[in-house]
Amino acid sequence: MVAQGGYLNRLRVHRFGPESHSGVLIAGGVTLPCGLGRGGIAVTKREGDGATPKGEFSLRKLYFRAGRGPIPRCGLDIETITPNLGWCDDTRSAFYNRPVILPFAARHERMWRADHLYDLVIVIGYNDVFPRKGFGSAIFLHLAREGFEPTEGCVALSRNDLVRLLPRIGPDTVISIG
Repeated sequence: MVAQGGYLNRLRVHRFGPESHSGVLIAGGVTLPCGLGRGGIAVTKREGDGATPKGEFSLRKLYFRAGRGPIPRCGLDIETITPNLGWCDDTRSAFYNRPVILPFAARHERMWRADHLYDLVIVIGYNDVFPRKGFGSAIFLHLAREGFEPTEGCVALSRNDLVRLLPRIGPDTVISIG
């Protein structure tokens, strides 16, 4: 299923394997191993439960860290990660589940990381248009740890697989998790 411009219409993610955090991402005719949240896939996502939310979601934007590879080709809007970029995960904040500029007083996650996980990050459109506090924040498609260790609720691919997939992702591509 390819949309206009050669972009994929849908990415499908399923649990696969012996661990609740083991999965596959199916993109067209290609099946790629992926990491999921330590809590597996959940119908009802809560902040801090480590689960990957079940459902169909838009892909919002690609963030990338300059200096850790070439500027990626992708059909989404692209923004460079800077040392002062964060993501608010504080349920008490009016900026819950939004990018923020650091320093930031409320609890947040740093997007500029030493471990390379966020060198390439696609924001998954979960709980973001009108965020419901406590229902989960910062759900991304990002780079996997060695051995596809569990995430905090995100979907994680190897660098090679994500780089290969990016040119096939466009503004109408959705991710179906479940």
